[in-house]
Amino acid sequence: MSIKKQFVKTKPVCKVTFVLAGGDAIKASVVGDFNSWNPSAGVLTKLKNGNFKGVFDLGKDATYEFKYLVDDVYVNEEEADDYVWNNFAGSENSVLVV
Repeated sequence: MSIKKQFVKTKPVCKVTFVLAGGDAIKASVVGDFNSWNPSAGVLTKLKNGNFKGVFDLGKDATYEFKYLVDDVYVNEEEADDYVWNNFAGSENSVLVV
């Protein structure tokens, strides 16, 4: 799993690339504060090597909680900037700082 951040000088956004090892997974999404935790808004594309990838424009100077949804199972990002406890979910969420 990995996250790549590319800041856009001409706009107040950061292009964030999420890459997730797919293994035997059939579908994957990234869900979080930036897309109202909507799996349809964060669908990741399965690559030929089996990984999943997606690029999203996120507002700069912000902090977002997120998780991956892999075959209907929530998974945290190993390379997250931080982790925070979420009482609603009863678990930790990954944190992304842009």
